[in-house]
Amino acid sequence: MTDFLSGHQAVDHYLKSGYTSVRGMSSRFAAAISAWCLTHQAALGIKGHFAEIGTFQGRYFIAQALALEAGEKALGIDLFDWPSEATLAIFIENCRRWGVEDDRLVVWRADSTALSLSALEEKIGPGLVRFFHVDGDHAPEPLWRDLELARAALHPKGLICLDDMLHPGYPFLVATVEKWLLANPDMRLMCVLDREDIVAAPKFLICHLDAVPLYENALMRRFAAFHYVLGGDALGHFCVVLTPYPRIAEVD
Repeated sequence: MTDFLSGHQAVDHYLKSGYTSVRGMSSRFAAAISAWCLTHQAALGIKGHFAEIGTFQGRYFIAQALALEAGEKALGIDLFDWPSEATLAIFIENCRRWGVEDDRLVVWRADSTALSLSALEEKIGPGLVRFFHVDGDHAPEPLWRDLELARAALHPKGLICLDDMLHPGYPFLVATVEKWLLANPDMRLMCVLDREDIVAAPKFLICHLDAVPLYENALMRRFAAFHYVLGGDALGHFCVVLTPYPRIAEVD
């Protein structure tokens, strides 16, 4: 198994020992890089919470919650009704088993598309969200609403992470993201985290334009072994591409 690690002791213990035991579809590769982004933010003095839409049983959520600093909250938003009503209890038990403290964990059983920024602030307490993971309803209007909520709650130097981008099961989901980025020219696709397999799909990391320099070079240095050096053309600007097995096609 390829050694996808974040450099954070508690996170990496979970990634090595517990990640695949928690039911879910997020990749270890993306989870490790996302958790590193949280530790990188902390080193830069960026403070705030972690929020996730589409938490399910907590596979990706736990890794990010473990990377937070003292006093920061991990908010999980989900209906927690699939595949059964037992999902919520399983999620909470998974969090406790892998070291997410109860005073850090905030559970919100709700439809994310009906939530407002003021309701989110009441739920999570003071402070902005510095990392917002969106893995909700994979249809155009719900995704747009989730993106709007994430943007409204986001720390000026924070990251929005979108799941299942470029997934063959949702071939036009990325079209909504393109429209949203064009409607919000102050936001940029900063990095693509490539898939491990068809289940562990790619993610997009999005941030404010002026926050891009905080991340892109640091990501290319820290994850040099996974850096696809040609990068990506994202609506006319460069974005970092990290992939588990980077290579450039040989041309005769």
